[in-house]
Amino acid sequence: MTDAEDRKPQSDEARSAFVPPSHLAAQTDSESSTTSEFAVPDGLAVPKPGASESETTSEFSLPDGLDVAPPPPHEPEGSAFSTPRTYSAKQAAAFTPPTGVPLVRLTKDVPWQDRMRTMLRMPVTERPAPEPVQRHDEAGPAVPRVLDLSLRIGELLLAGGEGAEDVEAAMFAVCRSYGLDRCEPNVTFTLLAVSYQPSLVDDPVTASRTVRRRSPDYTRLAAVYQLVDDLSDAETQVTLEEAYRRLAEIRRNRHPYPGWALTAASGLLAGSASVLVGGQLLVFVAAAVGAMLGDRLAWLCAGRGLPEFYQFTVAATPPAAIGVALTLAHADVKASAVITGGLFALLPGRALVAGVQDGLTGFYITASARLLEVLYFFVGIVIGVLTVLYFGVQLGANLVPDAALGGSDPQPVLQIAASLGLSLAFAVLLQQERATVLMVTLNGGVAWVVYGAMHDTGDISPVASTAVAAGVVGLFGQLLARYRFASALPYTTAAIGPLLPGSATYFGLLGIAQNEVDSGLTSLTKAVALAMAIAIGVNLGSEISRLFLRIGSAEKRRAAKRTRGF
Repeated sequence: MTDAEDRKPQSDEARSAFVPPSHLAAQTDSESSTTSEFAVPDGLAVPKPGASESETTSEFSLPDGLDVAPPPPHEPEGSAFSTPRTYSAKQAAAFTPPTGVPLVRLTKDVPWQDRMRTMLRMPVTERPAPEPVQRHDEAGPAVPRVLDLSLRIGELLLAGGEGAEDVEAAMFAVCRSYGLDRCEPNVTFTLLAVSYQPSLVDDPVTASRTVRRRSPDYTRLAAVYQLVDDLSDAETQVTLEEAYRRLAEIRRNRHPYPGWALTAASGLLAGSASVLVGGQLLVFVAAAVGAMLGDRLAWLCAGRGLPEFYQFTVAATPPAAIGVALTLAHADVKASAVITGGLFALLPGRALVAGVQDGLTGFYITASARLLEVLYFFVGIVIGVLTVLYFGVQLGANLVPDAALGGSDPQPVLQIAASLGLSLAFAVLLQQERATVLMVTLNGGVAWVVYGAMHDTGDISPVASTAVAAGVVGLFGQLLARYRFASALPYTTAAIGPLLPGSATYFGLLGIAQNEVDSGLTSLTKAVALAMAIAIGVNLGSEISRLFLRIGSAEKRRAAKRTRGF
């Protein structure tokens, strides 16, 4: 056997693809020694100090001197929506959207209503981090209790006639006061809801509450606003237990005026309204008596559990019946002025203003429900008055619409006094605080002076005069509310009483009762236009007052961009 044959492997299985060529291979100690296919060639091996030749080496070990540091441990795989490991709520500003975050300055001297409205109209990702201003334990506030507190506060505000935007601002302020970020309140006509989501990966907590009964009580409304103002103030520490205790006291508080005072106020309101449309002393007394009878009948129906629709229908009949009776008795009185005064005491001006305000601020569902409620109340009044007028016409009552109008000499001093009395009576009916009655009474007198100067002296259309006068009411009311950090309703609602379209409503109903449908519909259309002018004027005056109050930045109250014309 030759040397070449001796170096040839006995089979293909013994041949390694990594055996070095013959001219580079070194002689082994014996021909029968086995070489690993993955072993480092002998000529390239690095000697290991202190190691013997017989030491066993793993086939997969790296050569000495070529050791590589172990790779860092991999981060465990998580959800794409999980919070980054380096994320901190205090460094949330580091995560900036591609379009940038608009600069919004919310100074602490801004009223809490404006601050909450600003943040509610901002996307959740752009809202500043909450700054808890109320005490709670180290584990944080109890989320369900904070949400329940905000719902109870919102319920009292909505039941008192507050607008949907202001109710949402109050609920949001309560949640922010206790450090709950990512809160979204939602207000409709009868349902309140608030949702809180701690983070993007946590399940949201949602609570809701239903408002089944609404009654105007502006004293309670002012107390709730004071509570929310204290919760939003860092210097006034209010715990959850203290907030619940104060809320329970607000619910238990009695009305500031007894029942007989409310009945007398309804009579004063109707009598003052009859003087505004040209009535004298006898007309004042007749209208007052009719309104008080209607108020007592409405209370009786409410005690029996009848809906408000029937209460308005029953309350509208006594003033109309007294007017028709005086006409049939051939008394030297203006019967139409008596009926008009009674209608002033029933027109739902508060609900109308709140409904239009909700529509102008973007709460269209709530606005539609409020306006539908106003429509039902108005239909109830129409049915009550039309029933009496129809029987009066059949009995031969000669009702002349022009008799309700004043003469050529309008007597401005008497009418201003009547407007002050009407606003005063309206404030009492709304259960306002005694401290606000004087201011809202003066505001109502100013509204009538503006209307009389434009309509009677300047011969401007009644719709435009009413809108400007209502704008003055909203302007002054909002400024007074900002001065006292309270709701604007106690300063505006009663002041619009002299502007309500009582006479136009009566003319429309009388025309329909006398089969003069065209003139009746014309007068009713005028009444609707006057009502809309009042509501829009009040809201516009409030917005103008916010423009005068240069608080914070120019973007302190950005409007909601819902439509762009398509």
